[in-house]
Amino acid sequence: MHSDLQSAGETFRSAFPDREYPKISFGTTFPEACRKHVDSTFHASRVYIISSASLAKNTEALVSLQLALGSKVVGTRVGMKPHTLWSDILQIVKEAQDVGADLFVTLGAGSLTDGAKIIALALANDAATFDALAALPTDSSTRRKHVLAPTIPIISIPTSLSGGEYSDLAGGTNDHTHRKHSFSEPNKGPALVILDAALTTTTPASIWLSTGIRAVDHCVEVLCSLQGKAEADKNAEKGLSLLVPGLLRCKQDSYDTEARHHCQMGVIDAMTAIRHGVPMGASHGIGHQLGPLGVGHGETSCILLPTVCKYNADRNANVERQRKVADILWRYPEVQDVLNARGLREEETQLSAVLDAIIRELGMPRSLKDVGVGKDQIEELAENSLHDRWVATNPVPLKEKQQVLELLEMAIE
Repeated sequence: MHSDLQSAGETFRSAFPDREYPKISFGTTFPEACRKHVDSTFHASRVYIISSASLAKNTEALVSLQLALGSKVVGTRVGMKPHTLWSDILQIVKEAQDVGADLFVTLGAGSLTDGAKIIALALANDAATFDALAALPTDSSTRRKHVLAPTIPIISIPTSLSGGEYSDLAGGTNDHTHRKHSFSEPNKGPALVILDAALTTTTPASIWLSTGIRAVDHCVEVLCSLQGKAEADKNAEKGLSLLVPGLLRCKQDSYDTEARHHCQMGVIDAMTAIRHGVPMGASHGIGHQLGPLGVGHGETSCILLPTVCKYNADRNANVERQRKVADILWRYPEVQDVLNARGLREEETQLSAVLDAIIRELGMPRSLKDVGVGKDQIEELAENSLHDRWVATNPVPLKEKQQVLELLEMAIE
Protein backbone atom coordinates (compact mmCIF):
# COMPACT_ATOMS: atom_id res chain seq x y z
CA MET A 1 0.00 0.00 0.00
CA HIS A 2 2.92 2.34 0.73
CA SER A 3 4.06 2.41 -2.87
CA ASP A 4 6.27 5.20 -4.15
CA LEU A 5 5.56 6.09 -7.77
CA GLN A 6 7.98 8.57 -9.29
CA SER A 7 7.37 10.10 -12.68
CA ALA A 8 8.79 13.28 -14.19
CA GLY A 9 10.06 14.44 -10.81
CA GLU A 10 6.82 13.65 -8.95
CA THR A 11 6.65 11.33 -5.94
CA PHE A 12 3.17 9.90 -5.43
CA ARG A 13 2.50 7.57 -2.50
CA SER A 14 0.38 6.93 0.59
CA ALA A 15 1.13 9.31 3.47
CA PHE A 16 0.95 6.52 6.07
CA PRO A 17 2.29 2.96 5.87
CA ASP A 18 -0.92 1.40 7.23
CA ARG A 19 -3.51 3.33 5.19
CA GLU A 20 -4.07 3.80 1.50
CA TYR A 21 -5.35 7.37 1.93
CA PRO A 22 -4.48 10.12 1.89
CA LYS A 23 -2.02 9.92 -0.97
CA ILE A 24 0.66 12.59 -1.10
CA SER A 25 2.25 14.17 -4.16
CA PHE A 26 5.39 16.29 -4.22
CA GLY A 27 8.25 17.12 -6.57
CA THR A 28 6.26 19.01 -9.19
CA THR A 29 4.30 22.29 -9.16
CA PHE A 30 0.87 22.22 -7.51
CA PRO A 31 -1.11 23.25 -10.67
CA GLU A 32 0.57 20.51 -12.71
CA ALA A 33 0.08 17.85 -9.99
CA CYS A 34 -3.54 18.86 -9.52
CA ARG A 35 -4.31 18.81 -13.26
CA LYS A 36 -2.71 15.37 -13.58
CA HIS A 37 -4.58 13.78 -10.66
CA VAL A 38 -7.95 15.38 -11.44
CA ASP A 39 -7.65 13.58 -14.81
CA SER A 40 -5.85 10.31 -14.16
CA THR A 41 -6.52 9.53 -10.47
CA PHE A 42 -10.03 10.91 -9.89
CA HIS A 43 -11.37 11.07 -13.47
CA ALA A 44 -13.25 14.19 -12.38
CA SER A 45 -14.87 16.68 -14.71
CA ARG A 46 -16.68 19.13 -12.37
CA VAL A 47 -14.19 20.63 -9.91
CA TYR A 48 -15.15 23.08 -7.16
CA ILE A 49 -12.22 25.09 -5.73
CA ILE A 50 -12.19 26.55 -2.19
CA SER A 51 -9.33 29.05 -1.99
CA SER A 52 -7.80 31.12 0.76
CA ALA A 53 -8.78 34.78 0.35
CA SER A 54 -5.22 36.02 0.99
CA LEU A 55 -3.75 33.64 -1.62
CA ALA A 56 -6.37 34.77 -4.15
CA LYS A 57 -5.75 38.45 -3.40
CA ASN A 58 -1.97 38.55 -2.96
CA THR A 59 -0.65 35.83 -5.29
CA GLU A 60 -1.23 34.19 -8.66
CA ALA A 61 -1.85 30.80 -7.03
CA LEU A 62 -5.61 30.61 -7.63
CA VAL A 63 -5.35 31.85 -11.22
CA SER A 64 -2.58 29.29 -11.92
CA LEU A 65 -4.78 26.51 -10.56
CA GLN A 66 -7.84 27.64 -12.54
CA LEU A 67 -5.80 27.86 -15.74
CA ALA A 68 -4.35 24.37 -15.20
CA LEU A 69 -7.80 22.85 -14.68
CA GLY A 70 -9.48 24.89 -17.43
CA SER A 71 -13.11 24.12 -18.21
CA LYS A 72 -13.28 21.46 -15.49
CA VAL A 73 -13.66 24.23 -12.88
CA VAL A 74 -17.41 24.65 -12.29
CA GLY A 75 -17.22 26.79 -9.15
CA THR A 76 -14.79 28.76 -6.98
CA ARG A 77 -15.24 30.02 -3.45
CA VAL A 78 -12.73 32.61 -2.26
CA GLY A 79 -12.29 32.66 1.51
CA MET A 80 -14.16 31.26 4.48
CA LYS A 81 -14.62 33.04 7.79
CA PRO A 82 -12.52 31.85 10.77
CA HIS A 83 -13.77 28.89 12.85
CA THR A 84 -15.45 27.19 9.84
CA LEU A 85 -18.94 28.67 10.23
CA TRP A 86 -21.97 26.58 9.29
CA SER A 87 -23.42 29.50 7.32
CA ASP A 88 -20.39 29.38 4.98
CA ILE A 89 -20.60 25.59 4.76
CA LEU A 90 -24.28 25.62 3.78
CA GLN A 91 -23.71 28.30 1.11
CA ILE A 92 -21.02 26.14 -0.52
CA VAL A 93 -23.17 23.00 -0.15
CA LYS A 94 -25.89 24.72 -2.20
CA GLU A 95 -23.46 26.02 -4.84
CA ALA A 96 -21.69 22.65 -5.17
CA GLN A 97 -25.03 20.90 -5.49
CA ASP A 98 -26.26 23.35 -8.12
CA VAL A 99 -23.17 22.82 -10.31
CA GLY A 100 -22.95 19.05 -9.74
CA ALA A 101 -19.43 19.13 -8.28
CA ASP A 102 -17.63 15.77 -8.34
CA LEU A 103 -14.35 16.88 -6.69
CA PHE A 104 -13.28 19.57 -4.20
CA VAL A 105 -9.87 21.23 -4.25
CA THR A 106 -8.80 23.33 -1.24
CA LEU A 107 -6.00 25.84 -1.72
CA GLY A 108 -4.66 27.28 1.55
CA ALA A 109 -4.45 26.68 5.29
CA GLY A 110 -6.31 24.26 7.56
CA SER A 111 -9.75 25.76 8.15
CA LEU A 112 -10.60 25.42 4.44
CA THR A 113 -9.80 21.72 4.60
CA ASP A 114 -12.06 21.31 7.64
CA GLY A 115 -14.76 23.13 5.70
CA ALA A 116 -14.44 20.84 2.68
CA LYS A 117 -14.66 17.71 4.87
CA ILE A 118 -17.94 18.93 6.41
CA ILE A 119 -19.31 20.08 3.02
CA ALA A 120 -18.68 16.62 1.51
CA LEU A 121 -20.39 15.01 4.53
CA ALA A 122 -23.37 17.39 4.28
CA LEU A 123 -23.81 16.67 0.55
CA ALA A 124 -23.80 12.90 1.16
CA ASN A 125 -26.57 13.36 3.74
CA ASP A 126 -28.67 16.02 1.94
CA ALA A 127 -28.01 18.46 4.80
CA ALA A 128 -28.96 21.85 3.38
CA THR A 129 -30.19 23.61 6.56
CA PHE A 130 -28.83 24.34 10.05
CA ASP A 131 -31.14 21.70 11.57
CA ALA A 132 -30.08 19.06 9.05
CA LEU A 133 -26.39 19.87 9.61
CA ALA A 134 -26.93 19.70 13.40
CA ALA A 135 -27.87 16.02 13.01
CA LEU A 136 -24.39 15.09 11.69
CA PRO A 137 -21.72 15.99 14.33
CA THR A 138 -20.41 13.20 16.53
CA ASP A 139 -21.10 15.27 19.66
CA SER A 140 -24.70 16.21 18.70
CA SER A 141 -27.62 15.27 20.95
CA THR A 142 -29.85 15.15 17.84
CA ARG A 143 -27.48 13.01 15.74
CA ARG A 144 -29.03 10.86 13.03
CA LYS A 145 -28.88 7.10 13.49
CA HIS A 146 -27.40 6.52 10.05
CA VAL A 147 -24.92 9.11 8.80
CA LEU A 148 -23.72 8.33 5.29
CA ALA A 149 -20.03 8.59 4.35
CA PRO A 150 -18.98 11.33 1.90
CA THR A 151 -18.63 10.30 -1.74
CA ILE A 152 -17.04 13.43 -3.27
CA PRO A 153 -13.23 13.29 -2.90
CA ILE A 154 -11.06 16.20 -1.74
CA ILE A 155 -7.63 17.30 -2.96
CA SER A 156 -5.88 19.51 -0.39
CA ILE A 157 -3.05 21.91 -1.27
CA PRO A 158 -1.95 23.13 2.19
CA THR A 159 0.11 26.24 2.89
CA SER A 160 0.69 25.81 6.63
CA LEU A 161 2.03 23.03 8.88
CA SER A 162 -1.16 22.43 10.89
CA GLY A 163 -1.55 18.89 9.51
CA GLY A 164 -5.37 18.79 9.49
CA GLU A 165 -5.29 17.48 5.92
CA TYR A 166 -4.02 14.13 7.27
CA SER A 167 -7.01 13.64 9.56
CA ASP A 168 -10.61 12.58 8.98
CA LEU A 169 -11.76 14.81 11.84
CA ALA A 170 -13.21 18.28 11.26
CA GLY A 171 -14.53 21.07 13.46
CA GLY A 172 -17.23 23.55 12.48
CA THR A 173 -19.02 26.31 14.41
CA ASN A 174 -22.80 26.69 14.54
CA ASP A 175 -23.30 30.47 14.07
CA HIS A 176 -26.65 30.29 15.90
CA THR A 177 -25.26 28.80 19.11
CA HIS A 178 -21.55 29.81 18.69
CA ARG A 179 -20.64 26.26 19.67
CA LYS A 180 -17.92 24.38 17.83
CA HIS A 181 -18.88 20.81 16.92
CA SER A 182 -16.67 17.93 15.86
CA PHE A 183 -17.42 15.73 12.89
CA SER A 184 -15.72 12.33 12.80
CA GLU A 185 -16.92 8.88 11.68
CA PRO A 186 -17.90 8.41 8.88
CA ASN A 187 -16.20 11.67 7.87
CA LYS A 188 -13.31 11.46 5.39
CA GLY A 189 -10.21 13.59 5.07
CA PRO A 190 -8.64 14.50 1.72
CA ALA A 191 -7.89 11.65 -0.67
CA LEU A 192 -4.80 13.51 -1.94
CA VAL A 193 -2.51 16.10 -0.36
CA ILE A 194 -0.32 18.04 -2.81
CA LEU A 195 2.83 19.46 -1.22
CA ASP A 196 4.52 22.36 -3.00
CA ALA A 197 7.24 23.96 -0.89
CA ALA A 198 7.56 26.97 -3.25
CA LEU A 199 3.86 27.81 -2.78
CA THR A 200 4.35 28.00 1.01
CA THR A 201 6.77 30.93 0.64
CA THR A 202 3.57 33.03 0.30
CA THR A 203 2.46 32.00 3.83
CA PRO A 204 3.07 34.66 6.53
CA ALA A 205 6.11 33.63 8.60
CA SER A 206 4.11 33.82 11.85
CA ILE A 207 1.64 31.19 10.58
CA TRP A 208 4.25 28.92 9.01
CA LEU A 209 6.54 28.91 12.07
CA SER A 210 3.81 28.71 14.74
CA THR A 211 1.97 25.84 13.03
CA GLY A 212 5.37 24.17 12.72
CA ILE A 213 5.76 24.37 16.50
CA ARG A 214 2.30 22.79 16.77
CA ALA A 215 3.72 19.78 14.91
CA VAL A 216 6.78 19.86 17.21
CA ASP A 217 4.31 19.81 20.14
CA HIS A 218 2.78 16.58 18.79
CA CYS A 219 6.24 14.98 18.70
CA VAL A 220 7.36 16.23 22.12
CA GLU A 221 4.17 15.23 23.94
CA VAL A 222 4.36 11.75 22.36
CA LEU A 223 8.01 11.38 23.47
CA CYS A 224 7.29 12.75 26.96
CA SER A 225 4.19 10.64 27.61
CA LEU A 226 4.38 8.05 30.35
CA GLN A 227 2.23 5.83 28.12
CA GLY A 228 4.65 6.00 25.19
CA LYS A 229 5.08 3.36 22.49
CA ALA A 230 8.37 2.50 20.79
CA GLU A 231 6.99 2.86 17.26
CA ALA A 232 5.39 6.23 18.06
CA ASP A 233 8.65 7.43 19.65
CA LYS A 234 10.51 6.52 16.45
CA ASN A 235 8.10 8.53 14.29
CA ALA A 236 8.16 11.48 16.70
CA GLU A 237 11.96 11.53 16.77
CA LYS A 238 12.08 11.50 12.97
CA GLY A 239 9.53 14.33 12.90
CA LEU A 240 11.68 16.44 15.23
CA SER A 241 14.78 15.80 13.09
CA LEU A 242 12.99 17.38 10.09
CA LEU A 243 10.87 20.04 11.80
CA VAL A 244 13.20 21.76 14.26
CA PRO A 245 16.25 22.30 11.99
CA GLY A 246 13.83 23.02 9.12
CA LEU A 247 11.97 25.74 11.03
CA LEU A 248 15.22 27.39 12.17
CA ARG A 249 16.43 27.40 8.55
CA CYS A 250 13.11 28.88 7.35
CA LYS A 251 13.48 31.68 9.91
CA GLN A 252 16.94 32.50 8.53
CA ASP A 253 15.87 32.27 4.88
CA SER A 254 12.15 32.24 4.07
CA TYR A 255 12.92 31.09 0.49
CA ASP A 256 14.77 27.93 1.59
CA THR A 257 12.41 25.50 -0.17
CA GLU A 258 14.44 22.44 0.88
CA ALA A 259 13.90 23.37 4.55
CA ARG A 260 10.21 23.99 3.84
CA HIS A 261 9.87 20.57 2.25
CA HIS A 262 11.58 18.98 5.26
CA CYS A 263 9.01 20.70 7.52
CA GLN A 264 6.15 19.37 5.38
CA MET A 265 7.51 15.82 5.62
CA GLY A 266 8.09 16.27 9.36
CA VAL A 267 4.37 17.01 9.81
CA ILE A 268 3.56 13.60 8.30
CA ASP A 269 5.90 11.94 10.82
CA ALA A 270 4.26 13.92 13.65
CA MET A 271 0.79 12.83 12.50
CA THR A 272 2.02 9.22 12.15
CA ALA A 273 3.27 9.35 15.76
CA ILE A 274 -0.13 10.56 16.99
CA ARG A 275 -1.89 7.77 15.07
CA HIS A 276 -0.35 5.19 17.44
CA GLY A 277 -2.79 6.39 20.10
CA VAL A 278 -0.30 7.77 22.63
CA PRO A 279 -2.24 10.22 24.83
CA MET A 280 -1.22 13.87 24.64
CA GLY A 281 -0.54 16.10 27.65
CA ALA A 282 -1.52 19.49 29.02
CA SER A 283 0.01 21.52 26.17
CA HIS A 284 -2.68 20.07 23.91
CA GLY A 285 -5.36 19.97 26.62
CA ILE A 286 -5.10 23.60 27.70
CA GLY A 287 -4.23 24.71 24.16
CA HIS A 288 -7.63 23.57 22.89
CA GLN A 289 -9.25 26.06 25.28
CA LEU A 290 -6.92 28.93 24.36
CA GLY A 291 -8.21 28.88 20.76
CA PRO A 292 -11.65 30.34 21.63
CA LEU A 293 -9.83 33.27 23.31
CA GLY A 294 -8.50 34.26 19.88
CA VAL A 295 -5.08 32.57 20.13
CA GLY A 296 -3.87 30.89 16.94
CA HIS A 297 -3.61 27.10 16.91
CA GLY A 298 0.18 27.13 16.63
CA GLU A 299 0.68 30.00 19.08
CA THR A 300 -0.92 27.93 21.85
CA SER A 301 1.94 25.42 21.52
CA CYS A 302 4.59 28.17 21.47
CA ILE A 303 3.30 29.44 24.81
CA LEU A 304 2.36 26.22 26.57
CA LEU A 305 4.80 23.49 25.50
CA PRO A 306 7.91 24.75 27.35
CA THR A 307 5.76 25.70 30.37
CA VAL A 308 4.12 22.27 30.57
CA CYS A 309 7.53 20.58 30.29
CA LYS A 310 8.86 22.72 33.17
CA TYR A 311 5.74 22.08 35.29
CA ASN A 312 6.11 18.30 34.82
CA ALA A 313 9.89 18.29 35.39
CA ASP A 314 9.57 20.38 38.58
CA ARG A 315 7.32 17.60 39.92
CA ASN A 316 9.72 14.82 38.80
CA ALA A 317 7.03 13.32 36.57
CA ASN A 318 8.85 12.39 33.37
CA VAL A 319 12.41 13.61 33.90
CA GLU A 320 14.10 10.74 32.03
CA ARG A 321 11.87 11.06 28.99
CA GLN A 322 12.39 14.84 28.94
CA ARG A 323 16.17 14.36 29.17
CA LYS A 324 16.02 12.04 26.17
CA VAL A 325 14.13 14.66 24.09
CA ALA A 326 16.59 17.39 25.12
CA ASP A 327 19.49 15.12 24.07
CA ILE A 328 17.80 14.53 20.68
CA LEU A 329 17.45 18.29 20.08
CA TRP A 330 21.08 18.98 21.06
CA ARG A 331 22.19 16.68 18.21
CA TYR A 332 21.16 19.10 15.48
CA PRO A 333 23.82 21.70 14.50
CA GLU A 334 21.12 24.36 13.91
CA VAL A 335 19.87 23.87 17.48
CA GLN A 336 23.41 23.80 18.92
CA ASP A 337 24.10 27.21 17.33
CA VAL A 338 20.99 28.72 18.96
CA LEU A 339 21.63 27.21 22.39
CA ASN A 340 25.35 28.00 22.44
CA ALA A 341 24.62 31.61 21.42
CA ARG A 342 22.33 31.85 24.44
CA GLY A 343 24.99 30.47 26.78
CA LEU A 344 23.16 27.19 27.47
CA ARG A 345 25.19 24.06 28.33
CA GLU A 346 23.95 20.61 27.35
CA GLU A 347 24.45 18.80 30.64
CA GLU A 348 22.73 21.55 32.68
CA THR A 349 19.83 22.54 30.42
CA GLN A 350 16.30 21.23 30.91
CA LEU A 351 14.05 20.47 27.93
CA SER A 352 11.82 23.45 28.80
CA ALA A 353 14.80 25.83 28.40
CA VAL A 354 15.83 24.20 25.09
CA LEU A 355 12.29 24.60 23.69
CA ASP A 356 12.06 28.16 25.04
CA ALA A 357 15.28 29.11 23.24
CA ILE A 358 14.15 27.56 19.94
CA ILE A 359 10.73 29.26 20.05
CA ARG A 360 12.26 32.64 20.96
CA GLU A 361 14.75 32.25 18.10
CA LEU A 362 11.78 31.81 15.75
CA GLY A 363 10.31 35.06 17.10
CA MET A 364 7.13 33.39 18.32
CA PRO A 365 5.08 34.43 21.40
CA ARG A 366 6.17 32.89 24.68
CA SER A 367 3.58 34.17 27.17
CA LEU A 368 -0.16 34.66 27.52
CA LYS A 369 0.53 38.38 27.76
CA ASP A 370 2.19 38.26 24.30
CA VAL A 371 -1.14 37.14 22.78
CA GLY A 372 -3.37 39.46 24.81
CA VAL A 373 -4.68 36.94 27.35
CA GLY A 374 -4.82 38.64 30.75
CA LYS A 375 -4.78 37.39 34.34
CA ASP A 376 -8.52 38.05 34.55
CA GLN A 377 -9.16 35.31 31.95
CA ILE A 378 -7.18 32.45 33.47
CA GLU A 379 -9.86 31.37 36.00
CA GLU A 380 -12.30 30.52 33.23
CA LEU A 381 -9.49 29.09 31.08
CA ALA A 382 -8.48 26.74 33.92
CA GLU A 383 -12.08 25.65 34.45
CA ASN A 384 -12.65 24.94 30.74
CA SER A 385 -9.36 23.05 30.48
CA LEU A 386 -10.48 20.47 33.04
CA HIS A 387 -13.09 19.25 30.53
CA ASP A 388 -10.40 18.34 27.98
CA ARG A 389 -9.32 14.69 28.03
CA TRP A 390 -5.62 15.47 27.55
CA VAL A 391 -5.16 17.33 30.88
CA ALA A 392 -5.93 14.08 32.72
CA THR A 393 -3.30 12.19 30.66
CA ASN A 394 -0.58 14.77 31.32
CA PRO A 395 2.47 13.14 33.01
CA VAL A 396 1.28 15.03 36.12
CA PRO A 397 -2.49 14.41 35.77
CA LEU A 398 -4.32 17.73 36.15
CA LYS A 399 -7.49 16.96 38.10
CA GLU A 400 -7.95 20.14 40.12
CA LYS A 401 -8.50 23.69 38.92
CA GLN A 402 -5.69 24.85 41.24
CA GLN A 403 -3.15 22.71 39.35
CA VAL A 404 -4.12 24.27 36.01
CA LEU A 405 -3.97 27.75 37.57
CA GLU A 406 -0.45 27.08 38.88
CA LEU A 407 0.63 26.04 35.39
CA LEU A 408 -1.02 29.08 33.76
CA GLU A 409 0.58 31.44 36.30
CA MET A 410 3.95 30.24 34.95
CA ALA A 411 2.89 31.27 31.42
CA ILE A 412 1.41 34.71 32.13
CA GLU A 413 4.53 36.80 31.42
